[in-house]
Amino acid sequence: MATLQLASWAVRLTYPDLTSSVVEAAVNSIYNWAGCAIGGYAQDAPRIAQATIQPFFGGPPTSSILGANGSVSEAYADAQLAAFLNGIASHVDDYDDTHLETIIHPAGPVASALLSVAEWQSPVAGHDFITAFVAGVEAECKLGLSVTPEHYNVGWHITSTVGSIGASVAVGKLIGLDTTQMQNAIGLAATQVVGMQEFFGSMTKSFHIGRAASGGMLGALLAKNNYTSSLQSLEATYGWLHVVSTRENATAYFDQLGEIWEIEKNTFKPFPCGIVLHPTIDAAMQLHKEAIQQDKDISSVKSINLQVNSQVLILTGKTNPTTGLEGKFSVNHAAAVGLLYGEATPTYFTDEAVTNATVVEFRKKVNVTVNDERFAKDQAMVTIEFSDGSTLEKHIEHAIGSLENPLTDADLKKKFLDQVSRRIGEVRAERAHTAFKGIGDMADVGQLRLLY
Repeated sequence: MATLQLASWAVRLTYPDLTSSVVEAAVNSIYNWAGCAIGGYAQDAPRIAQATIQPFFGGPPTSSILGANGSVSEAYADAQLAAFLNGIASHVDDYDDTHLETIIHPAGPVASALLSVAEWQSPVAGHDFITAFVAGVEAECKLGLSVTPEHYNVGWHITSTVGSIGASVAVGKLIGLDTTQMQNAIGLAATQVVGMQEFFGSMTKSFHIGRAASGGMLGALLAKNNYTSSLQSLEATYGWLHVVSTRENATAYFDQLGEIWEIEKNTFKPFPCGIVLHPTIDAAMQLHKEAIQQDKDISSVKSINLQVNSQVLILTGKTNPTTGLEGKFSVNHAAAVGLLYGEATPTYFTDEAVTNATVVEFRKKVNVTVNDERFAKDQAMVTIEFSDGSTLEKHIEHAIGSLENPLTDADLKKKFLDQVSRRIGEVRAERAHTAFKGIGDMADVGQLRLLY
C-alpha cells in the first residue's frame, strides 16, 4: 500500500532522524531556492501572474512574495497566492536545484508552499521547517524514481507532477496531519496532476511549479479539516502511478525512505537553463578560455560540432529561439554564448541576448550529433574549427554542478548574491544569505523576511 507507506513514514519522521549531511543538503536547497525566487521575480511571468490574480484573492497578506518590494500589498499576499507566485518565480529562470536521476527540481514546489504556510502559521521552529521540507523532497523524488524514465519520456513535466505531492506531504507534516489525513492530502494533491513538456520555453513551464506548490498546499489544508480523498490514490488501479506511467515501482523506492536520502543527491545549477545543456556550456566556456590563451580569434570560428546525449535534442532542441525563455532550451544558443563570451549567466538568456546578431550567426555554426553509447546526460564533446583549419576540442566527463563535480559553497553563495543583489541591493542580499543559511536554527521561520 504505497500511499499508506509514504504517509506513515512522513508522519513519523522527526528532526533527530536527519543526519547532518541531510540537514546541510536541505539548507543549501532552501537557500538556493530563495535566491532563484528573489532573482526570478524580475522576469515577466511572476509579475503578470500577480497582477492578474491578486485582485481575486481576499485572504490576509500573511506570506512573502520573496522578490517583490514596496508596500505590504505588493510584497505580501495570502499564503495560497504567495506559494503560487514564489513557485513561478523560483523556476522561471531555470536556475533551480536538480535531482539528476529524475530531472526533478525538488525545492520549488515544496519550499514555495512550506514557507508561505510557515509565515501564515507563525511561529514555526527552524527544525520543524527543515523536517517538513525533507519529508516533501523525499516524497516527490522517491515517487519520481518509481516512474522514471517512462513518465518523463512520454511528455510529463515531472517536477510539477510529483511536486504537488511533495508539497502536500511537506505542508501536511508542518501542520501536524495524522496518517489518514496525510493519505487524504496525498490523494488531493495527486488528483491535481499538472504539467507537460510541450510548454518548455514559455511562461507556462514555471506556471506548472506555482500550481504544484499551491495545489499541494491546498490538499494538505483540506485534509487537515477532514476533507476526504482516496486512501490508495497512488497505487489504485486508476490511481496516480498507473495513470501517468507504464512503469510503477513505488514499493521498492518507498522501502528506502529514511535509509537512502534523495536530498543528498540534489545538485545546483551553475547556468540558468535546461540541465542537459550544462555539459555543452562547460565545454564551450573552457574552449573560449583556451582560444584566448592561444591568441585565437573567436570570431574566426568556422564550425561548432557537438556530440551529446539524445536527451539534449529532445528537451533542448530549439535551433532558432526568439525569446530568452526559448534560449534556455536551445543547445545551439547555449554553445554559442558559452564560446563567444566564456560565461553563461542570466544576462545571456534574455530576449536581447537571444536576438543579438552575433549570437544568431554563431548559432548557425552549431552542428549536433547524438551519441548515447558514449555520452551520458552530464557529458558532452565540443569541437571547434577555425577558418585557418585548426581545431580545439573539449570532452566533459561530468559537467560542473553534477554530483561528481559540484558547486562549492563559495560558488553557491556567489550565485545567490548575483541573483538577489539585482533585486534588493548588495547589502540586503548579504543579509538574506545569512538569514536563509541560518534557517534551521531559527526560533520562528515566519520572521525570516524581517531579517533582510
